[in-house]
Formats: sequence, C-alpha cells, structure tokens
Amino acid sequence: MVDGDGTQSDPWRLTTAPGSSSYEMYRDEASDPPALVCVVGSTTLKYHLSAVDDLAAWLRAQGDWVPLGAADEKKDAAAGTVEAWGRSAQNPVGGWYGLRNGYRGRFGMYLPPLLEALGLAELTHGPRNNSIRAI
Repeated sequence: MVDGDGTQSDPWRLTTAPGSSSYEMYRDEASDPPALVCVVGSTTLKYHLSAVDDLAAWLRAQGDWVPLGAADEKKDAAAGTVEAWGRSAQNPVGGWYGLRNGYRGRFGMYLPPLLEALGLAELTHGPRNNSIRAI
C-alpha cells in the first residue's frame, strides 16, 4: 500500500529499499515531458513519468530478481542493474529517464520503492545490494 495519492498536494511518501532515507514522489502531468517528481530533503529529481510503466514492463520481461545498482549521474552504473537500464539507449526513452541535468542518476534508488508501493514489484530490504522483481 502506498501512502498519498501521487499528487503535488498529497505526494507518495516512500522509503528507500534499505529503509535509510524517506522521500516523496508525485506525478506532474502538466510538465513537458510529463514527469515523476522526487523530493529528497531539499533536492528535487525528475524522471520521465513513463518510467513507472516502462520499468514494470522491463522487470516482467526479465522474469527474475534484478539488482538495483543505484548510482549518481557522474558514476558508472553496474551492468544488468535497474540503474543501468534507466540510462540505456535501449530503454523506451532511448537514454536517461532522469530529466534534470546533474540529477539524472539514482533511478535504481528511488523508482523501485514506488513500484513496490503500487503493487507492481517486490523488493528486498537489506542494508545494501537490494534487488527487485515484477509480481
């Protein structure tokens, strides 16, 4: 179950897979392109809104657990991870799902808990090296 309705006035309230950080996300369908806004403390990240459905479909196609592999934009993402897919030229947007230059990374950190909260995937919750799979 997700807390909040995913709007700016009532955002989804989420916790990272390890449970070490809280953040909020909401849909901004009026932005160009439509965005998923992630607010972590005073930092705002934005991802293509299509990331939710696209990631869920990709996870179903993988058929098994996939490591999250969260990394900042300036660091390389480990191959075969959610983070690497979120930057890949082979994903449906043809590259980065992150929309804000300098803040395009951490896709593997912030998207998977939302998919779990929406009932689209299950996530491990260890202190590190977490994974996700479609339900």
